Amino acid sequence: MKLSAVPTQLLFRILEYLANPTIFDAIDVSSSRSKSRKAHFQAPSSIRRKIMSASLSKELREEHKARSIPVRKDDEVMVVRGSFKGREGKVVQVYRKKWVIHIDRVTREKVNGASVPIGVHPSNVVVTKIKLDNDRKAILSRKSTGKNAMQEVSNYEDLRYREHTKY
Repeated sequence: MKLSAVPTQLLFRILEYLANPTIFDAIDVSSSRSKSRKAHFQAPSSIRRKIMSASLSKELREEHKARSIPVRKDDEVMVVRGSFKGREGKVVQVYRKKWVIHIDRVTREKVNGASVPIGVHPSNVVVTKIKLDNDRKAILSRKSTGKNAMQEVSNYEDLRYREHTKY
C-alpha cells in the first residue's frame, strides 16, 4: 500500500501509537481534577516510575534523541529548580512512595549532627550522565525510533503541502 493512499489523520494516529502505545491504554480517562489527583497519588510503583522521569541535558538529548527518561539510582543529575539549584550529584535513592529522589550532597544537618538527605522531585533535576544498561539502551532506542518516524511523517507532510501550494 502506498503511503499517499493512507489518510493523513490515520497515519498520524498509527505513528503516534507506535511512538507511545501506552497513551491508548486508558481511553476512558476522567478530566476531573479530583479524580486525576486521586489517580496520581494512588498510582502503583510501576506507574510512579514512569511519572518520576527527568529531562535529559542538551548533550544527552542530542546524543540519544530522547527528551526525558525515568530516573534511577546511579544516574548523575543537576538540580535546576529550588533552593538547591546548581548542585550536582549522583542519585542515591529513588523514593517512589514519597515521589522524590535523594541525591548525594543534597543533605542537611540535624540538631544532633546527623546528616539526612533532602528529597528533590525528579521534575526539578536534569540528568547529566545516564547509567546505561541493556534495558535502558532499549528504552532509548525505542524513543528515538518513534521520534524518527514522526519526523519522517512531518517531512512527508511538508512535501505534500509544498506540492499543493506551488504557484
